[in-house]
Amino acid sequence: MARGYSQRQLAARVTALGRPMTFTALSRIERTVRRCDIDDLVAIAAALGAPPHALLAASSSHPESLRVGGI
Repeated sequence: MARGYSQRQLAARVTALGRPMTFTALSRIERTVRRCDIDDLVAIAAALGAPPHALLAASSSHPESLRVGGI
């Protein structure tokens, strides 16, 4: 949300980077129903333009941590 992408848009960006992902898979990762492999984490971070560790450290109370250079 901080980047303005819908789940469909983000899934399409991740897929375009070479890691096929459906918006359903992305939703399951967000809800912790599906495990997020390191390959998924790196691809999602790249699609968001953020370092992978920013996604690990981000919490709903600190979305500013997803800003590039915000860490």
